[in-house]
Amino acid sequence: MKQVTSITVRTYECDSYGHVNHAVFVNYLEHARLQYMRAVGYDYNGLIQAGYFTVIARLEIDYKAPAYADDELQIESEPVSLRRITGVVQQTIRRGETVIAIAKVQWCVVNREGQPARPPEAFDLRRLA
Repeated sequence: MKQVTSITVRTYECDSYGHVNHAVFVNYLEHARLQYMRAVGYDYNGLIQAGYFTVIARLEIDYKAPAYADDELQIESEPVSLRRITGVVQQTIRRGETVIAIAKVQWCVVNREGQPARPPEAFDLRRLA
């Protein structure tokens, strides 16, 4: 399932060059992934309360064009692969038809000790596919 999240660029997210600072895109991507989980009915807050968390293991971003204050951006999030405790999400940030950035995000589920761990059945990751 592909899910789209909209974000309006805030002035304070822009750097001295007048465009969105590259690090801000990581926040946009994180927000969109959480919105994706909500859209498919995945209880991420419940996962956290059960003592499990998702952490980013790898993040690749190709920046294609700048974004500016007040731009209306759309972030498409779509799962690419899913395993027992890991997954990969492809995310594309657009302003209209213009591609701003393309990201590939690999994540992993860990327990409270920070060790990779399979979550309880109630939080079956297959619902994210």
